[in-house]
Amino acid sequence: MLPVEHNDPINAKILSISEDKIEGFVREPFEEIADRSGVGVEDVMVRIAAMLRAGTIRRVRQTLLATNLAEGALVAWKVPEEKIESAFDWMFQRDPFSGHVVLRSTDTVSAGSDYKLWTTLKVPQGFSLHEHCELLAKKVGAERFRLMPAKGIFTLGVGHVRRKTIEPGTKADQPAKMIPVQRVELSEDEWDVLLALKREFDVEEIKPSPWIARAEEAGVSLEEFCRVAEDLSARKIVGRFSTFLEHVKPSAGGVRVTRFNALFHWAVPTGREIEAGGEVGRHHILTHCYWREAGPEFRNVNIMAVAHGTDKRLLLDHKAAIDQHLSAREIPISYTNVFWGGRSEIKPSEISPRVYHEWLSEQGKS
Repeated sequence: MLPVEHNDPINAKILSISEDKIEGFVREPFEEIADRSGVGVEDVMVRIAAMLRAGTIRRVRQTLLATNLAEGALVAWKVPEEKIESAFDWMFQRDPFSGHVVLRSTDTVSAGSDYKLWTTLKVPQGFSLHEHCELLAKKVGAERFRLMPAKGIFTLGVGHVRRKTIEPGTKADQPAKMIPVQRVELSEDEWDVLLALKREFDVEEIKPSPWIARAEEAGVSLEEFCRVAEDLSARKIVGRFSTFLEHVKPSAGGVRVTRFNALFHWAVPTGREIEAGGEVGRHHILTHCYWREAGPEFRNVNIMAVAHGTDKRLLLDHKAAIDQHLSAREIPISYTNVFWGGRSEIKPSEISPRVYHEWLSEQGKS
């Protein structure tokens, strides 16, 4: 029987590549993982399929840089204590446009600590984030919400396995470059390819030439499918081909990938957000780093980053190293905080305008 835990040595070699190192669209993604990990392609496919079947890997999919395809934001929700669990369930189970749904807390009462429910949200172009949140607030009984769209992205990629051994302060030689958030328009044919491309892989689809069936699904030839996908990749609409580990809950064997999920906040001077984001985002421990305006409820925080780990003290050491680096770069921090993740569920946010129309119609009936 094949080992299915992430810390098996061969699985770890595969995952160190497959989590977040396959950039853009690749015609033979499993061959690429094999070449870069040094594990034979048959072993790569069999082991990824086994980990997916066992739940160690929660999904395999081609990711999108959906911030360019749909209006998106991080949303903090102030919900009465007696309604927070039902609000969590509603957002996770009944809103396909809410992706990450997390209950967060702070170590002390501080700015924004009464906003305990956090979600990521995307709505297709032509629809309103604010109106969507107002609808959700009525559904779940939220008192207030704070929308925090990304103004720039400095770091985006998981890679939990390879981050396990990173020492505090480890960083890239150069600051992270900001990816600006800018809208792109797609034709109907491009949407057909994109929707087939982004669908999660079933276990049976972990095989050579996985895009043949997706091309048929999109109603185009394999060559046309790949041409469109490569064009979307060149336009920075397609992200990575990724295997996403179940990092919130223990595996069937009781092994955890991570235990703590830390959302770091910094308030830096207006006009220095790009500089500060680049200096924060260059630290290897971070899976996400964004420029977002959190507003007065959160003491005007404008740089946010996420790190995961199994040791809370070590995560705080990582943050202290980032704080010291910002100080060394003479970037003032007027306020900083950490919001710790508790209960959490994750799913990809839907971005299809067609699906959104159908969902809105259903909400009108309920």
